[in-house]
Amino acid sequence: MGLRERVRRALASTDELEADDEIVEAAMHGTVLAAHSSIRERSTLSGVLRSVTYSPPTAPPELSAELYDGSGSIDLVWLGRRDIPGIEPGRRLMVTGRVSPGDARHQKVMYNPAYTLLARPGVS
Repeated sequence: MGLRERVRRALASTDELEADDEIVEAAMHGTVLAAHSSIRERSTLSGVLRSVTYSPPTAPPELSAELYDGSGSIDLVWLGRRDIPGIEPGRRLMVTGRVSPGDARHQKVMYNPAYTLLARPGVS
C-alpha cells in the first residue's frame, strides 16, 4: 500500500472504510456492484444484509431485506415467504435475479432472488 493510500485510509471515516471492504469482498466473489447493476438485467450481487423486514401476520407474506455492497444498496423481496432461515441482519449473501426499478426510497429491487448464504468472517 502506497503512502497516498495509507493517508487516505487514515483520514477516512469508518463508513468509508467499511464501504471499501465491501467492494473488495464483492470483487473477490466476482459479482456486480449494486451501483453498476442495470435495470431489467439479470445480475449476481453479493454483500451484507443491513436490515430485514418481516410482514405482519395480517398482511400477505413478504420478506424484504436491504443488501449493501459498498457501492450502494438493493432491496431484496421474497414474495410468499414470512421467514427464510439464515436471512438476518449482518449476514453475507450472494443473490442472482432480475433487477427491477424500485420506488422513491430505493432505486433497485430484486424479487425472489436465488441466494447463497456466504460464510461469516472468521468462520470456515
